[in-house]
Amino acid sequence: MNEQIRAREVRLVGPEGEQVGIVPLERALQLAADVDLDLVEVAPMARPPVCKLMDFGKYKYESALKAREARRNQQQTVIKEMKLRPKIDPHDYETKKGHVVRFLKAGDKVKVTIMFRGREQSRPELGYRLLRRLESEISELGYVEAAPKQDGRNMIMVLAPHRAVKASATAATAARTGSAREREASAAEAQPVAGASPTAAEPAGSAGE
Repeated sequence: MNEQIRAREVRLVGPEGEQVGIVPLERALQLAADVDLDLVEVAPMARPPVCKLMDFGKYKYESALKAREARRNQQQTVIKEMKLRPKIDPHDYETKKGHVVRFLKAGDKVKVTIMFRGREQSRPELGYRLLRRLESEISELGYVEAAPKQDGRNMIMVLAPHRAVKASATAATAARTGSAREREASAAEAQPVAGASPTAAEPAGSAGE
């Protein structure tokens, strides 16, 4: 940046992205000084290197803001796990399906594991059929990200929420976070100032005492 640039000449780009052309480094530095901007190498490996006139401090500040906003909006992917038996009781199945639905609505992925025991291992189609049933019953909320796969005594399938479902979950989380911050701010404002006592009405007749 500026005097740290070692090239004899640079391909100069103006502050609005306009192409100035190839100019000697001294000329580029002078142009930067004339408009009170920095000369910043944006493509140092080019021949000649490409430099742009910009307010570098402002650029760093805006870049940091964008990065912070991106981190704030990024929702960490969570994978929940739900374990089923191939001959699961209908009531238990509905209960566990309810958990899967709740996880997907929250924007989480779900690893569904069918656990085979003993002779059940010779009937993998039972597990496959159960997973396909689950897939069809939650299709409005999610989709199969990883198809059913046998893994030793288990059969595994991964479900992921649809993009709209995940976006809704992210928005709901952001709204709850915002509301919590507002409540904290209101509570802080309501706290009495240290050392101050509340103002009370003076009792009648006290003026003459």
